[in-house]
Amino acid sequence: VQLQASGGGTVQTGGSLRLSCVASGTITGVYTWAWYRQAPGKEQELVAEIITRGGSTNYADSVKGRFTISKDSAKKTVYLQMDSLKSEDTAVYLCNADIRVHFTREKYWGKGTQVTVSS
Repeated sequence: VQLQASGGGTVQTGGSLRLSCVASGTITGVYTWAWYRQAPGKEQELVAEIITRGGSTNYADSVKGRFTISKDSAKKTVYLQMDSLKSEDTAVYLCNADIRVHFTREKYWGKGTQVTVSS
């Protein structure tokens, strides 16, 4: 199983970006998708997560109202729409998925995608 994230880049304060993360490989099911971020000198932070069954979501307080996580189960893809970006959103964003492969269940990580917000 591999997770491939894309969509990062440099944007000005107040701008928007949309991140995508697609899962590939032998996948029986996905339980949850999540986006984390890692900024220099800071601890890794859970940004948003979505439960596949039911679609309930959870956001870090710092991004509520600005970021939206969504999924396309058929495409095994999760998205993170980021609006009203601030300089403090600058970080490497990593996708994570809790995946079932046949009878095993494991969390997988994709390589990060850099988001830089400039003033």
